[in-house]
Order: sequence, then structure tokens, then C-alpha cells
Amino acid sequence: MTLTRLLCFAAALGLADPMTGFADPVIFDGAQGSVTLEAVPDRIVALDVAAVDTLAALGVTPVGVSVPLYVPYLDAVAEQAAPVGSFFEPDMEAIAALAPDLIVVGPRAAAMADGLGRIAPVADMSVGVDAYRDGLARLAAYGTMLGLEERATEIAETLETRLAEVRAMVGSQGGTALILMTNGPKLSVFGPESRFGWLHTEVGFRPAVDGITDSRHGEAVSFEYIAEANPDTLLVVDRGAAIADGTQAAAATLDTPLVQGTKAAQAGRIIYLSPAELYIATGGVMSLIRTLDEIAAALGAM
Repeated sequence: MTLTRLLCFAAALGLADPMTGFADPVIFDGAQGSVTLEAVPDRIVALDVAAVDTLAALGVTPVGVSVPLYVPYLDAVAEQAAPVGSFFEPDMEAIAALAPDLIVVGPRAAAMADGLGRIAPVADMSVGVDAYRDGLARLAAYGTMLGLEERATEIAETLETRLAEVRAMVGSQGGTALILMTNGPKLSVFGPESRFGWLHTEVGFRPAVDGITDSRHGEAVSFEYIAEANPDTLLVVDRGAAIADGTQAAAATLDTPLVQGTKAAQAGRIIYLSPAELYIATGGVMSLIRTLDEIAAALGAM
């Protein structure tokens, strides 16, 4: 099932009511351990793009979301939900006015959980280092939380099937890869233990460099570093494009003799991945499928 088919699947569900009639407590796993709610939540405020992504895949629209959501495929959700500030600065009054049954936070809003907890129960559904496995775990948790286990299982199977297909493509082509993020003219690389590490550990790209510093923002490098690493494939994330800050585009940044001389450039294996999905919505099931589809399309064209 492609991203387009998954979106159609969610739309066909009519953004359904998540079975609010249960009276029994609901127990599910969050990022900080087990979470117990008095009943299936009907009114959810989501302060995390990955959370909105996965909820939308399940056919559930929160009553309030942080804005902007950055990824175009969630525009319909943003139009139906009330804006409640950004994920860095939630609007407490707007959230309280919605009378939510549950507030979902991710890594950017987790520090405000105590304050938000005065309004409604809070579930930290952050995605950690392994965005792929954590994304699957959060999908299962939302399924349990909302009584949508069958839907969650179907989506998980779709995702696992797509991963197996792309992993086979990567394995058949072989070679090494370097994950590079540009931020205007600035460059940083990411290894297997990083926020983008699942491209190595799950998708199967073999690292071009060992021992890359484990940092949320990556290890700052130079053009000479990229030339020396000389990867067979360059996986590029354009941070400026993700947040639309008007900085120099990645393609312009990498248009230098040192980068163009690499095996990746010479073979046409510089893959520009949709940055908002990978950088901001990372771990959302639709963002994961979209990234896998992009890699498959790029490798299939080579």
C-alpha cells in the first residue's frame, strides 16, 4: 500500500469516531512507560506532527493540533482541527477551551507535560532514535488506546512489507551511503545511532563512515569530509526546506567540485528525501512510508 492508498484508506474511514463508549480503563505504552486512561479518548489534542500523522492514518482527527504541521499531506487535518499554538509554545488557553480527554506530546513539547497535565491527561508519544521501530510501537499504542487494533495491524503490515521491498533493493545494489543534512551552507552527517539512523539499521544502507558522533543535530562536517568519505549513495535532508526558512537549497549547497566528484554524484545517486517528513514528522507511519517510497523510486530509476 503506497502513501496515496493509505491516505485514501484513512479518508474512506470517514475519520471515524474512535469508539468512545467504552467504560473500562484503557492501558497502552507511551515513550515513558505504561499510560492508563479512564476510557477511550474522544477529544485528542496532538502537539506532535508524528502523532498527527499516525492518528490520521488510523482515520482519527484530533480536535486540536500544533501549527504549522509542515507536511502537505496533513493539510486536511489542519483545516479540521483547531490550532493550539506551536509544538514549542502550546497555547494553554486554546487547549483548555477544547476540553480534551487527552493531550499527546512529542519530544518538542514533552518538557511542558506537567503544565499541560493540569488541563487533561498527557501521553508522551515521542519517537526516539530508532524512528522506524518507535513509529511501529506508537502505531500499536494508538491502536490499543483507540480500540483500533485491527486497523493498526493492517497499517503495520503494509509498512513492514514496503520496508522488506526497499531493503531488498538496497541490498541488491550494494555500496556505502552517507546521510547528510544541509542547513543553508552548513553541513552535518548522521550515523546509525542518530535520528535518521533507521536508514542504515532498518533500510540497510551500509555506512560510508564509522564512528559518526551521536548527536540530535548531527556531526558538523566540511565538503572535504564528504569527498574523503566518497559514498556510493548520498542521502540528503534539506533542513531549510523542511521549515521553509528561506536558506540556500541543498542542491545549490552541494553544487561544488568536492561533492560532484564523489562516486554518489558521478553515478547519479544523490537522493534528496522529502525533508519535512523525515526531519519533522519522523516516526509517523505515513512519513515512513513516504520516505521508503522515495528511496524505492530513486533506486528504481538508477
